[in-house]
Amino acid sequence: MSTHLSLHKQYLKACQESSQPENPFIARMLEEAEKADITLTKGITLNIAGNNRLVPVQKVTDEDFRMLACIISNNTFVTGLDLRYNVLTDVGAEHAAKFLQENSTLCYLNLMFNDIGSNGAELIAKALHRNETLLHLRMTGNKIENKGGMYFASMLQINSTLEKLDLGDCDLGTQSLIAIATVMSHNEAMKALNLNRPILYSQEEETTVHTALMMKNNSSLMELHLCKHEMKNFGVERLCDALYENRSLRYLDLSCNKITRDGVKFLGELLKRTQTLEILDLNSNRIEDDGAIYLSEALALYNRTLRALAVVSNNISGKGLVALSDSMKTNMVLSYIYIWGNKFDEATCVAFSDLIKTGRLKPNCTDVDPYEVDGHVYLAELSHGLKRHYYWTPSYGEVDNKDANASLAIGAVAEHL
Repeated sequence: MSTHLSLHKQYLKACQESSQPENPFIARMLEEAEKADITLTKGITLNIAGNNRLVPVQKVTDEDFRMLACIISNNTFVTGLDLRYNVLTDVGAEHAAKFLQENSTLCYLNLMFNDIGSNGAELIAKALHRNETLLHLRMTGNKIENKGGMYFASMLQINSTLEKLDLGDCDLGTQSLIAIATVMSHNEAMKALNLNRPILYSQEEETTVHTALMMKNNSSLMELHLCKHEMKNFGVERLCDALYENRSLRYLDLSCNKITRDGVKFLGELLKRTQTLEILDLNSNRIEDDGAIYLSEALALYNRTLRALAVVSNNISGKGLVALSDSMKTNMVLSYIYIWGNKFDEATCVAFSDLIKTGRLKPNCTDVDPYEVDGHVYLAELSHGLKRHYYWTPSYGEVDNKDANASLAIGAVAEHL
């Protein structure tokens, strides 16, 4: 019997020997992993997510994780561990740190939305100073704050293996963002970095200026998320100036900022003069018609690399939306466009309906679906987008169809690497 097939029995035995009550949810997930038809060369990801709605869930505690770590620390077949939405604290982070120091096969670790604080972040970050196998770490939603962010900045100076790091919703502060941007200027391993929703008190956009300097010097980063950074037109201008000299970035997320039509003018010029970006997320800004027209001009006449554009909830009316639809008639590369939450008039509905009917825009590559009532065309919303599955995954099976998460289908950085 192969090592990974006995994980369930190993767990029960470890709990019995330590007089630790078994967690039935962990036991069930390990048993399901046994039944899966998995090749030994590929490895397995143990999915022990606390938001599983298909089976009874007893959320994983610090002691539960200690038992789990004991049995998989030397297991060569477990290459991924998903512990999102559980109740791990800094004590659990201590067990995770010890595990990362001992284990040499784990490539993916998801600790999203547990209760890990800055002390736990310190332990995990320091463990990664010596770890040479972990490629993807998600700390999303753990309130590690500015102090914890500084430990991860220090780690990025030393670790040369980690390729994807998610520190979104971690309450990072100005100091830690600047520190991360500074060390990332010389980091040659990182491919994807998520710094969404920091806690910023200044209106001076110092963090954006330092991020721009980072992108001017960094030559490996392919995916950057700067959602909810209070970024305004000044910051966008600095970022665009830096991106003229960058040849690696493929996916830029500027959603939920304060970008208006003047800021989008800089993005339009960037798209005209560079052929690097493939995905641009501008959801929940306020670019309005003028901003949409700036983008449409760049896409219609100059840019031939952008494959996905998201402008959901940007106060765009018919004039701007029709301009975007017209740009798709001459630009055959732009394949994904998301427009819901704007002001649809009949011209907009007809324009996007025609794109879909003629086959220029595939129904699964946009978030609107045309229908007709009494001779008038309307648009309904579809649950498609760039990152709909960022905070959750479907209950039933894997996401075989990437329609609702197009960034995974397009992006150069794989979900788990």
